[in-house]
Amino acid sequence: MSLNGTVILPGDKSISHRALMLACLADERSTLHNVNRGADVKSTASLLKRCGMDIVWKDDTVQIQGAGREPFLQPHLPLDCGNSGTTARLSMGLLAGFPLQVTFTGDDSLSQRPMNRVILPLRQMGARIATRDQGYLPVMLTGGELWGIHYDLQIPSAQVKSAILLAGLNAQSETSITSPLPSRDHTERMLKALGAKLKITDDTIMVYPLKKPLSAQDFTIPGDFSSGAFLLTAAVLVPGSEVILQGVSLNPTRTGFLDILKAMGANVVVSKSGTKIGEPFGDIQIQAGALQATTVNPDQIPNIIDELPLVALLATQAEGTTVVSGAAELRVKESDRIEAIVGNLGNWGAQIEATADGFIITGPTRLNGGFVKTHHDHRIAMMMSVAGLIAKQQQPVHLDDPACMDISFPGFLRVLEKLQNP
Repeated sequence: MSLNGTVILPGDKSISHRALMLACLADERSTLHNVNRGADVKSTASLLKRCGMDIVWKDDTVQIQGAGREPFLQPHLPLDCGNSGTTARLSMGLLAGFPLQVTFTGDDSLSQRPMNRVILPLRQMGARIATRDQGYLPVMLTGGELWGIHYDLQIPSAQVKSAILLAGLNAQSETSITSPLPSRDHTERMLKALGAKLKITDDTIMVYPLKKPLSAQDFTIPGDFSSGAFLLTAAVLVPGSEVILQGVSLNPTRTGFLDILKAMGANVVVSKSGTKIGEPFGDIQIQAGALQATTVNPDQIPNIIDELPLVALLATQAEGTTVVSGAAELRVKESDRIEAIVGNLGNWGAQIEATADGFIITGPTRLNGGFVKTHHDHRIAMMMSVAGLIAKQQQPVHLDDPACMDISFPGFLRVLEKLQNP
């Protein structure tokens, strides 16, 4: 059954996290519309509440009373980051420059994800941090006076970059960061739009200490491109489909997946509508069509890291052999995503082989359907749900943990169903 219709997506998850945090550093009330209601963003809101912030959440609108240069109070309980690496890593940077003693915790999955990549630069800036077992949660942070540093990122990570930038807002001098490759730039765009002083060159970002509170916000967060990518994939794979994503984020550091779709032969039309606090947005239209294999190189990975499970699914239906390399970061996401992708698609009949830093897939192959081991990873669950749309109908999809999709896209299956029955 084809998919047809127009979708307004939940608010961008990455922008939602950052908008909540930066609103705390304003001196007036901010109102955020279309905030992502997934569990990850709720973890950020809960953490900020425990640090004394006045946050009122109604439907997808959030009001936050900023508190200027000294917004946070000493929390009495550990700061539970749930499953959210963004919450944990960015909050460490946000809180490092304030006189607080806090403990960051998380669920079993997050407690196995590396935190040293954030801890090491924050220690260089003067934060006192103790950890369990070589840099994993729980993390105990004692914040206070920080000094600016220059830091060379070893991996192109937006989370690490953002943590350092947020800490730099409260340092005694400017902080600069150099990255080997571009990564998501939501933090830089929002900081500039809200009044922070930054200097950006080709591979270096410099942030200056805040001299006054950030400007309060009243804006609508554009739709989440990474969530929309699942619907784009479904539409291009299911014959007769045509789907429009309306008001979605078109940040160029996030939309590399569109380049992959076009390289594989998909019929994609992008219409830009405008900009909100530095973030471009617009509509994406896609139609079903035949696909050809492609090669994804290491320099493309930072821009498509969350969409790589979908690249794998597309490759199972493309003519030829697709090779993805330079994606070792997938092994330290919510799950070992290389193992999860290869295991699940392989069990469904795909010709797929894991490598140390990616995978090789030869297609097209008719997928069998059946059981899915999600590894409690929302993107694996949603990818395999899309795969089920083109699988042999006698083998329905059985997810071992369908609830994990609520981490980023509550109601995802309902949206798919609605597109099948417009």
